Amino acid sequence: MSTVTASPAAPAQGALTKGHKKVIFASSLGTVFEWYDFYLYGALAAIIAKQFFGGLNETSAFIFALLAFAAGFAVRPFGAIVFGRLGDMVGRKYTFLVTIVLMGVSTFLVGVLPNYASIGLAAPVILIVLRLLQGLALGGEYGGAATYVAEHAPNGKRGLYTSFIQTTATIGLFLSLIVILGVRETVGVEAFEAWGWRIPFLLSIILLGVSVWIRMQLHESPLFQQMKEEGKQSKAPITESFFSKNGRIVLLALFGATAGQAVVWYAGQFYAMYFLTQSLKVDATTTWLLIAASLAIGTPFFIVFGWLSDRIGRKKIIMAGCLIAALTYFPLFKALTHYANPAIDEARANAPAVVVADPATCSFQFDPIGKKVFTNSCDIATAALAKAGIPYTIQAAPAGSLAQAKIGDTPVVAYEGAGLSKDEGKAKGDAFTGDLKAALTAAGYPEKADPERINKPMVLLILTILVIYVTMVYGPIAAWLVELFPTRIRYTSMSLPYHIGNGWFGGFLPTISFALVAATGNMYQGLWYPIVIALMTFVVGSLFLRETKDVDITQ
Repeated sequence: MSTVTASPAAPAQGALTKGHKKVIFASSLGTVFEWYDFYLYGALAAIIAKQFFGGLNETSAFIFALLAFAAGFAVRPFGAIVFGRLGDMVGRKYTFLVTIVLMGVSTFLVGVLPNYASIGLAAPVILIVLRLLQGLALGGEYGGAATYVAEHAPNGKRGLYTSFIQTTATIGLFLSLIVILGVRETVGVEAFEAWGWRIPFLLSIILLGVSVWIRMQLHESPLFQQMKEEGKQSKAPITESFFSKNGRIVLLALFGATAGQAVVWYAGQFYAMYFLTQSLKVDATTTWLLIAASLAIGTPFFIVFGWLSDRIGRKKIIMAGCLIAALTYFPLFKALTHYANPAIDEARANAPAVVVADPATCSFQFDPIGKKVFTNSCDIATAALAKAGIPYTIQAAPAGSLAQAKIGDTPVVAYEGAGLSKDEGKAKGDAFTGDLKAALTAAGYPEKADPERINKPMVLLILTILVIYVTMVYGPIAAWLVELFPTRIRYTSMSLPYHIGNGWFGGFLPTISFALVAATGNMYQGLWYPIVIALMTFVVGSLFLRETKDVDITQ
């Protein structure tokens, strides 16, 4: 087995040596595989909802599947603390050897886990446990990889070289989509949804072997090695990172950098994907191909903005990305609707859907355990429209009146489900659903996006713009975080704000945004969440965080 040596000296001013470039490549490649594992779940959320949350109604199942996805993000800050401390005390290399094994094994086990129909409630419980283990592993991964690469890079090139680490999340998503598409086309749609979805998870065991082999070749970071030889390691990295004056920088890094970076990242990749499939009813294959193409076009811009940050600064680029994204999300997502499913826009303009109901009877229809029955006429009308992917507004009606779904000038009166027998409820439900479907069809509302009417070049252009926003905020972020903190507590200090930002602010974006959409009937309402967070980061980062591109990180 060949080894990569790393001199325990401070980074030189010149270009990286061939050995150091190999270190960066190996570190980045291993991280690609780790992100591939993590993103499989996100891309397959709709199928996983059916497989593991079969006891819930359709809307709650999808939201709960997103919550299980978010659970992996929720524990990332805890992984950052645990593995960050190890990384600052024991070393960068050994820490992310542990994280890659934990991630790979957890992903493989998802592929062999029995579904809800086989083992009942145990299935979603075990799934969530595996997601939590993945999140813990990823919480330790990013800080280690970014710190490791930055501590090998010469001064003046940290933005460029850490930007290669920044490409790994997008390349991992790209790889997961390609594997999913390949398996789906090979086994067929029906077989893929039944059992073929497991294959991409099972293949991760091969990627795990490759990743471990790559990581085993690495030696320790030169700055950490030098610090260790000089006896300058931190004895209490958690205390030094969070319970000293350094804690203020950690908080500013969270609210003034990573929170906004996270929501721009997830809005541009995951939310856009869910918006196309769930709101606009574009078929999954078309969506994945367009997302994959936009990632292929946009990924080089991670390197471009990383390189540019070495020249004009990290802060300017990230703040500009947050501001531009916040100002343009509404027109861009409305343009997605216009070009991906124009029939929705046309039907809504000619015959808007309005639920006329007593507002006091309308519930927020999120039932995570699948036991609550929504029987009010307002809930029945709004649930039917939401399930059909039809945007609607709610108009107040006198108290005690039956709700109706008004499609243009055609009213479809709902019913009260309370007190009805099972047969009576089914008969009334079928009648209401049939009448509503007829009204929607007559008004021109599509059940699915018409493939012939999807303007794929324009959809691809919009998705690529969203990815470029991602590259603006994400390309320079690793260098900025590394440079904000001293070597002795760098792994711990940078990992926590990064993973709270990306794990909590970013990871919960799909769930929060789609809950907002379900509650209001407005398909664009969910955009307010990333817009508000991005604007917060723009203000805090612009006013309180310093530029760091010329700092000396050897201290």
